Amino acid sequence: MSFQELLRPADEEEAFYVQCRAAYLAVFRSSLTCITSKQQLCRALQQAGRNPTNATLNKYWTQRTSKLNFDDFCEILKNEKRTEETELMRAFKKMDVNSDGYISHSELEKALTTKGEKMTTEEVNAIFSLADINKDGKLDYSEFCRLLVSTAEQCQMAALERLEANAKLKRQNFGSQSYSPPKSSVSSASSASAQAAATLSQPPETPQAESDTTLKKESRSSSRPSSARSRRSSLSNSITMTTSSTKGSKIPEPSGLQEWHHSYMKGCFFLEDDGSIGSLQYQLHVPQTTNVYLTIQPLSFSHGPDKPSSWMTVDTALFVMSAGEIREESTLVCFTESKDKEKYVWKGELHAGTYYLLPFTSGCKLKKRSKKSLSNKPLELIYRTDTGELDLTRELREVLSDIFEVIDLDGNGLLSLEEYNLFELRTSGEKCDKDAWAVCKENFDMRKNQLTQQGFMELNLMEATEKDGDPADLWVTLEAMGYNRMLELVEACPFQIDVHCEGTHPSIQPLSMDSGPKLLIQALQKSITARTGAKALRGQDNVFIYTYRGEHRISSLIANKANQKVTVHVNNEQSRNCCSSRGMSVFAVEVPARTKMVCQHILPINERQDWTYNCVETILPC
Repeated sequence: MSFQELLRPADEEEAFYVQCRAAYLAVFRSSLTCITSKQQLCRALQQAGRNPTNATLNKYWTQRTSKLNFDDFCEILKNEKRTEETELMRAFKKMDVNSDGYISHSELEKALTTKGEKMTTEEVNAIFSLADINKDGKLDYSEFCRLLVSTAEQCQMAALERLEANAKLKRQNFGSQSYSPPKSSVSSASSASAQAAATLSQPPETPQAESDTTLKKESRSSSRPSSARSRRSSLSNSITMTTSSTKGSKIPEPSGLQEWHHSYMKGCFFLEDDGSIGSLQYQLHVPQTTNVYLTIQPLSFSHGPDKPSSWMTVDTALFVMSAGEIREESTLVCFTESKDKEKYVWKGELHAGTYYLLPFTSGCKLKKRSKKSLSNKPLELIYRTDTGELDLTRELREVLSDIFEVIDLDGNGLLSLEEYNLFELRTSGEKCDKDAWAVCKENFDMRKNQLTQQGFMELNLMEATEKDGDPADLWVTLEAMGYNRMLELVEACPFQIDVHCEGTHPSIQPLSMDSGPKLLIQALQKSITARTGAKALRGQDNVFIYTYRGEHRISSLIANKANQKVTVHVNNEQSRNCCSSRGMSVFAVEVPARTKMVCQHILPINERQDWTYNCVETILPC
């Protein structure tokens, strides 16, 4: 079987994860096993057909690294592409002074022991003994390059063949993103409320309804069922959602809403490099008990009807939790379940007090896009005027105007130091202190000690001018804010939260960037378990599936009460007009012992048509 034949999955992303999985399981028994040393990382990378240098390994395994998980490994493979034969040939040709296709032992030793990652004489001799096929003291480097690339391919192919031969593992995709690696300060600050949390494990609650008595039983049975038993350990869920079933469920606006007290706050969902989705979280204060009308919706930029915002179809939700003295005491109060066009709504009464507002999107319609479809030539950001001065292009000014609108959280047309620092943490990982802000006040347009939109443009132009027109730093900013090289917003979704209170004035403030995802996970899981009973997988008394059916979203959660991890195979192939947050119709989820995790979210592809969720969950033998 050829290397290409082993990569049968038609979807490019699925094929990539098959390669990741094959390499990982060539070194470890399970994807829940973590990499705990640089040597293990090296072995796993080699099984994936990579030839990692010490510099590469040191980049991912620093003095502060104690472990990397499967998701981290996938992220490393995305960044570290396979070495191509042409690259190797190019490097050797630089050493081949007389261009005859050969390099002498002395030339090779001089190059490898004095430049780059310096090798020892013994290591050079070992290379030569392998590559000097004719034993004439010369290295035929074209043959050596072919041999090196061929060996890497053979390692990758052997790992894929082992996975292919194992029927139970063959079609699994791991999604237990329970840990993210320490990132640079740029991404770690901005993804503090990352929503990969949807799959982060938490101790399971006791399932309700018909399963109460089942869960009270002592867990004596093994979580390692026999193959025969595992085939019986499945659960089938089928739900048909019709377009007519939600037409009458719209929550009407309260009468006299215009007279109610109103506060709003903007924000943005950002798609991170590891596939998680991050956003700010907020704190709401309600001075006295009152009726509340709460909404969240994607934020459209006003560029005219001929240029609609592509992210307006992204689903949003807002979870409201009581703010206890400590976060662990917070409880879910409510969440937006009804939908009115792009707006997600909740209406009810809130008691006087302080609450957390936790924005959420399922990830079904905000996903990484292939860069192959983009033009190779990015749009221009900087140009020289007739007088020779540098200036921002019209396209960049329009995008910077949109970015300003997003980071102007309170919508007053000005950026406070706090708002600007949230932008700085997102794009550079550093904060602007009061002294630097005073310097900004002297050089850029400000009003009331806040940066105007004109001042924001001037600041970005100054950064480009200091680099003599080099747009590299500008591209870092734009990509961190979700834009591609065609200046399209494809990896972010701006949103707006509106709070109307009938009898008192609410106030909203963004929480600090280190608020973290834990509250959102807790709220999301509680919203599922509180609205539906648990169903045990047939033949199991310790693995339960919760399936939440909302008006516009279906979510499932797996609770594992066993004392050992379980692997649940999930098959959505019979679903119709559905898209999953997992991005695949068939995958597997490994659930650690005595934890629960969200399995997937499902949305209709076309909301104007009926859709059928048909899912079969099956326990796989360990």
